[in-house]
Amino acid sequence: MTHSKLNQNIGRIASVISVLMYVSYLAQFASNLAGQKGNPVQPFVAAVNASLWVTYGWTAPKKDWPIIIANAPGVVLGLVTGITCL
Repeated sequence: MTHSKLNQNIGRIASVISVLMYVSYLAQFASNLAGQKGNPVQPFVAAVNASLWVTYGWTAPKKDWPIIIANAPGVVLGLVTGITCL
């Protein structure tokens, strides 16, 4: 496998894992709605981090769609989860 192909595969795997990491907030979101409130710090920090990555990908000279797509769920799910923790 060439270095370029390996790099491309690692990028794809990292993008999938990033989306899964943010989707994992759904369990905390459900607990929050059921009355078992969690700490909002981590989801809010994740939302800020994801927002920065989306901004970076969007403002790059050539839009970096894998970074945007991998982090967009983190903006939404981090904010929603953090808000429901309050």
